[in-house]
Parts: sequence; C-alpha cells; structure tokens
Amino acid sequence: MNEESVDLTEKVSPNTVLVLKNVKKYFPVKRGILDVLLRKPVLYVKAVDGVSFCVETGEVFCLVGESGCGKTTTGRLITRLIKLTSGRILYKPKEETLEIAKAQGLNIDDRGFLDISFVKGPTDKALRRDIQMIFQDPYGSLDPRQTVYSALEEPLLIHKIGSSRNERYELVVKALEEVKLVPPEEFLGRFPHMLSGGQRQRVNIARALILRPKLIVADEPVSMLDVSIRAEILQLMLDLKESRRLTYIFITHDLAVASYICNKIAVMYLGKIVELGETRKVIDNPYHPYTKALIAAVPEPDPSNRFRIREVPIIGEVPSAVAIPSGCRFHTRCLYAMDICKRKEPPFIEVEPDHYVACWLHMKK
Repeated sequence: MNEESVDLTEKVSPNTVLVLKNVKKYFPVKRGILDVLLRKPVLYVKAVDGVSFCVETGEVFCLVGESGCGKTTTGRLITRLIKLTSGRILYKPKEETLEIAKAQGLNIDDRGFLDISFVKGPTDKALRRDIQMIFQDPYGSLDPRQTVYSALEEPLLIHKIGSSRNERYELVVKALEEVKLVPPEEFLGRFPHMLSGGQRQRVNIARALILRPKLIVADEPVSMLDVSIRAEILQLMLDLKESRRLTYIFITHDLAVASYICNKIAVMYLGKIVELGETRKVIDNPYHPYTKALIAAVPEPDPSNRFRIREVPIIGEVPSAVAIPSGCRFHTRCLYAMDICKRKEPPFIEVEPDHYVACWLHMKK
C-alpha cells in the first residue's frame, strides 16, 4: 500500500491567499488540587490536531462537521482570536499591511506570504483590518448597550479611519446600505433588541465589512436565523463577495448550505480533515463514511429520489477530544472499520483530481 500522505500545502498557486500548515490547538484540562498533589499528568483537549489546507483568492472555502469537530476553533485561529499551539498560518495581506510588516522587520517570503501565527504590535492591528469574522449568534455578538451606529463606528475609531464624525457617519451609512438595511437612518439609533434576527446579522456583516477586509471567516452565520431569510443572507454574502472581491472561510454543519455557497469543502472530524475537494465532487461522490453520514442527514425534499443515501452509515457517539481513539479516529463509529483502522492513522490521499480523503477503504494496493 502507498501510505504517503499528500501535502496540500505544496499546492500553493499565485492565487493562494491563505495556507495552514499542520496547525494544532490543544486546550489544557483544568486540574483539581488532588490532581496536582498526586502529580497526575496534564490532559489536553485536542480541538485542532494537524489541519492543513490552502484557500484561493475569491473562493468560498467551507469547513463542515458536527459540533465539537474543531471547525470554529480553526476559524478563531485564522482570525487570531486564540493562539495556536503549533504549526504555521501563512497569509498574503493587502499592500498597506505588507508595508507595516516590513517596517516592523517581519519576514515576508518571495511569494508575498507573511507568517501570522504569532505576530504582535502594529502588524497585528493591521491584520485585524484584513481578516474579519462574522459570528454565529447575531444577538450575543452585539453589545446590547450600543446603538447600531455606535457598533459600526467603534471599529473605525479603533483603527483611526475617518478624520471627522461626518466622514465616519458616511461610512456607516454606506455599510448599512450595502447590507440592504434601508433607509439606513431608520436603523442608526436602534439597539440590538429592537432588530429582528436577520437585521442583527446584517449589522454584524456590515461591521465586518466596514474595515474593508480581504478575508472573512463566517462562523455558521445563518444557523440561528429563520429558514425563510437564510437564502437572503447567503445571497447577500455572495453578492458582497463579488462586489468587494472577498474571500470567505465558511463554517457550517449543514451540507445543504455548503452546497449552495461553497466552492470547496473540507470535512472535519475530531480535529482533523478527513475529506476535502470541490463541492460537487464531495457532495455527489463522497468517499469517507463520515461524509456519507453527513450527506444522509440532509433532509430530502423528493422522497422518490433513488440516488438518495437512505441509511445513515454511522453508529455511536463522538469520542472525547481528550481521549482520541488510536488509528483512524472515526473507527469507533464506522460500519466498515477494519483491523488496520484501529491500529494506524490513514494517510491523506488523492482519490481523483483535487479530491482527497483519509480512509483505509480507498488505499491503492
């Protein structure tokens, strides 16, 4: 068997904007006084455990998986809301950010990539303009004491954008118009509790856009919204992507949403990517049993569809990220698990052009 894993980070093109190389994030489990006295070893939650992928400029790259698989943690690492444990995150920033990084003496490689894993100072602040995040909870991510105007003006004040209040007012109004909150004057003085869920999420999108970022991490931006307005928000995000030339990293557990908005899908399970490829390839021809289970869980509007996966090929519960199973971490729930699955972790292989999977069932002998 060919047991050599494909290194996705070697597939960097001139159009690549973000590269994650073997990124890990371990959270230490809190210990009690008895654990300390008995000198028990520190345990870690392996939230992200060796994730690698590349994102191209202008695409929507999707991270899919169940709750607790590490997709949100990956998004927070990219936006540097939390610090990674090991690995590297390379990003190709905007020209003004590059100039700040050069002035600070940071290393920028020949391809224009900056290692943003542990940057500090002026470059860190500039990168926070470059990379913005849309959070899942449209109410919890807004300060209930701030009006819509205050929430949108605050990032402008922090980053010293706009030389006067009038200039900042114009930027806020324009941002609200872009997210279809019109007329904007009706929303400027409202507090979050005076808005609907869809309107609050539009404010969150406007807040992410107002600093003119290059990359946006969207963490389940429609999962808490009514079904009737999800399509509107998704279409708004696609329109903004085209008009602003944005790149999205879209996090979701819903493959139906992913199939609508994403160009590529990376399926995560217990901190690792188990399948990655173009959206249509992953949806129409899934290879990993876990991917098949996620697709089987999507409601089918046409019961007569004979191509529908009718049985969910999955058993049991998700193991603890503190005690990850040996070998393939999915083998405890897989109906097709073999002896080798329990002993050895499967390599990441290319099963068809630009379609990758980590599963012993598809190893070439």
